[in-house]
Amino acid sequence: MADTSKQYSAVIETCRALFVNKMKDYGSAWRILRLPSLTDQIFIKAQRIRGLQQNAERKVDEGESAEFIGIINYSIMALIQLELGVVEQPDLGIEEATRLFDEKVAVTKQLMLDKNHDYGEAWRDMRVSSLTDLILQKLLRVKQIEDNQGKTLVSEGIDANYQDMINYSVFALILLEQEA
Repeated sequence: MADTSKQYSAVIETCRALFVNKMKDYGSAWRILRLPSLTDQIFIKAQRIRGLQQNAERKVDEGESAEFIGIINYSIMALIQLELGVVEQPDLGIEEATRLFDEKVAVTKQLMLDKNHDYGEAWRDMRVSSLTDLILQKLLRVKQIEDNQGKTLVSEGIDANYQDMINYSVFALILLEQEA
């Protein structure tokens, strides 16, 4: 599991660097996005990954990895929005946004380590396409919870689903790196 922790951190460092650079370019314009908008952005990326996995022809020269990174970063933004709420104008500087990013990653990584212990790293024997399908399933669950105004009877909340999407995406990126 030490390898998993290191590999996880390496993937997150790539995602974090992109997040920081986009904050430099765009500021925190993403803070105006409502949760369903973030969910839809993640859905678009997951659908594109599935299309790349199923279609022989690619018309845009961008692979699965960039889309998985997008899923991770949008999911972290969603977790931040869940905590802070939506605003009408960008309100976070790079330092505060990065601190929140790191905070959400730390909680999500700990969840992964706990589950990974219990599941015995079963994800290592999974296909990237299966991880994609699980992300899409989580997205459909989140959309249903959003349609239910956040109410669930027996299910985990939206935050747990975003965390799972982050972790599945990290696993997919680790597997893709090993295949390369």
